[in-house]
Amino acid sequence: MSRSNPSRSALREFLASESAGGMLLIFAAILAMIVANSPLGALYHDVIHAVTGPVLTDKLGPMTVHLWINDGLMAIFFLLVGLEIKREFVDGRLASWDRRRLPFIAAAAGMAVPAAIYMGFAGSDPGLAQGWAIPAATDIAFAMGVLALLGKRAPTSLKLFLVTVAIVDDMGAVAIIALFYTAKINLLALAAAAVILGVMFAMGRMRVRSLPLYLLMFAFLWYAMLLSGVHATIAGVLAAMAIPFDRTPGAPDSTTSPLHPLEHGLHPWVAFAIVPLFGFANAGVDVSGLTTEQIFAPLPLGIAAGLFIGKQIGIFGSVWLSVKLGIAGRLRGATWLQVYGVAMLCGIGFTMSLFIGGLAFPGDPLLIEEAKIGILMGSLAAALAGYAVLRLAPLHPDHDATERRSDAEIAADGDVRDTSENRAMAG
Repeated sequence: MSRSNPSRSALREFLASESAGGMLLIFAAILAMIVANSPLGALYHDVIHAVTGPVLTDKLGPMTVHLWINDGLMAIFFLLVGLEIKREFVDGRLASWDRRRLPFIAAAAGMAVPAAIYMGFAGSDPGLAQGWAIPAATDIAFAMGVLALLGKRAPTSLKLFLVTVAIVDDMGAVAIIALFYTAKINLLALAAAAVILGVMFAMGRMRVRSLPLYLLMFAFLWYAMLLSGVHATIAGVLAAMAIPFDRTPGAPDSTTSPLHPLEHGLHPWVAFAIVPLFGFANAGVDVSGLTTEQIFAPLPLGIAAGLFIGKQIGIFGSVWLSVKLGIAGRLRGATWLQVYGVAMLCGIGFTMSLFIGGLAFPGDPLLIEEAKIGILMGSLAAALAGYAVLRLAPLHPDHDATERRSDAEIAADGDVRDTSENRAMAG
């Protein structure tokens, strides 16, 4: 089915919005660092941690601006993550096992190797071992923002590879949060959450299409999850799984099912408001009194090494092996050096790493600040090195022809047929 208005490709809009949102996130993080290290630093911290009330759960105590952002607004972020995961698996780039193979392998290796490197640096300290998942995440918005600075030098296949790996990476991060960063379970509240989720799925089976009703149920689910001890943001992903979705090949921005308009409606708010606000509220680290000893402490060093070294080893190594062993085809229109550059960009953990860092060391602001230092060091090194590699890397001999073919495919039905060089040539 051809699109009636191919110029409004959902894929192009998605990539463009992620890039713009990523650049805004970069600006928010830089601004937070400037403010935190200026005479306004004390005011910054007072506002972020200002008590607003009410007490929603004894576990959290009185709500603060920081808690509303991290436990409230980020639930909407995870709702969008869940919607994107569902769409990609049902009707997108992860709809077949052939397309899932390489992103799954790359994401799994890109989570396991950083975690192993972190444990090598900090795992011997029992108080630090729970931070193993901090360097396992990739910030898609930040990475896409860096890619946007490269313009047309970045092949479409690499952008799509980065997006799909990051989506699978998000799935892994959600599973880690639910399984390993869960407080004492309130079984009654968890049962209530299960009932609410069951009602949402039943609504879908009964062809209920009212978005306001689903969003109301999402709010109830969020509160039940908050009371249960499972992190409340998980409610976003669970709610997304229950929102009805009609397959619309070739028209991913169709409004015929609730998921599509909700995803498109949420995306600008998340990309241009929620994620930058989260970055601003969490990236402000006072480095004025930072010493060399603190920088090279096991916690920040383990996180930085996991992000910068672990990600590139895990992702590039797994992609190279997959191609050499015939498990997957080489990315079309991309050189191995460009693939390596993107693997480095995957070391930008920022948003999800900051989020997990807060969960790993609850009630210990000193360790949380150390984790932030490691995240900022690793993410900054990955961003600068990845950009440099991609900026200086020679283009693929067929770069221009491949990009014209990709543009034509996107104009025809909203997507490229395959990012694999071998399969594309065969087709």
